[in-house]
Amino acid sequence: MEKKWITVMGSFVADLAFRAKKLPGWGETLLGSDFKLGPGGKGSNQAVAAARLGARVSFMSQLGNDAFGELARSTYREEGIDTQFLFTTGEYPTGAASIIVDEVRGENSIVVVPGACFHLSAANIDKARGLIADSSVFMTQLELNIESVGHGLKLAKSVGVPTILNPAPALPMPPAVFPLCDYLTPNESEAAGLTGIQVASIADAERAADKLLSFGSKNIIVTLGAQGAFIRNAQMKKHVPAFNAGPVVETTGAGDAFNGGFAVGLSEGMDLVSAVRFGCAVAGISVTRPGTAPAMPNRREVDELLKKNPA
Repeated sequence: MEKKWITVMGSFVADLAFRAKKLPGWGETLLGSDFKLGPGGKGSNQAVAAARLGARVSFMSQLGNDAFGELARSTYREEGIDTQFLFTTGEYPTGAASIIVDEVRGENSIVVVPGACFHLSAANIDKARGLIADSSVFMTQLELNIESVGHGLKLAKSVGVPTILNPAPALPMPPAVFPLCDYLTPNESEAAGLTGIQVASIADAERAADKLLSFGSKNIIVTLGAQGAFIRNAQMKKHVPAFNAGPVVETTGAGDAFNGGFAVGLSEGMDLVSAVRFGCAVAGISVTRPGTAPAMPNRREVDELLKKNPA
């Protein structure tokens, strides 16, 4: 039987990644050790992660008519990602992100300008109705304008397709969006921004998840970095530990790796806990490598890690 689509609606931005021995302060200039230009954007990274795991992925977004837009298209050709609803505009440039990586601690600081993808229209989203209806899951994030995010989620719900919202970056969300989310996947800072509850422990994650559940989303998965993830819905609450796949090189893109893996798990019929474990394994491997999309693992690597660490 042919696999159903995983449809990802989201951002593409060109990642301009700088590495240095520390993050600079305001007004400070540092001499860095490395620079790379590559494909990025939360939606794009999640699509690449899912495709490398063997899923049938379609990516919906909008690009500028420029060199960064061609970088995106060449990436999707290489990864085998469908682009029938990847639109081009001459009015806005393709987005970009400045990423500064502390190479000692593996942490990062990012500024994103979404550019063309932020102007993806409801009319263009409606053109993908048939594709969305033929999907096993629909996933989006907050690097698009919130009206487009809500429109996409509502469309997916109307055709009976499960929805994932990764509420990143941390931005205010209209109350009407929460009930459109079958799965809401904030990290610690995003959960704090949405609830006002600072998340520094598993107990904090549980309190934040309880509040998010009361907003109307069906399943809350708070990703906790090195602490793994916390699941909460009306029937259960469970902590899923992280996977140690080796020394941490860079955490950029770890959340995207998790979401791409989580979507694949759901699309393959895994139960919620197994899908979260699968996402944690994908993220655990991604942080052992530099970069965002280039750091996403393949299916064999993830299956081997899961085999070494049975539930």
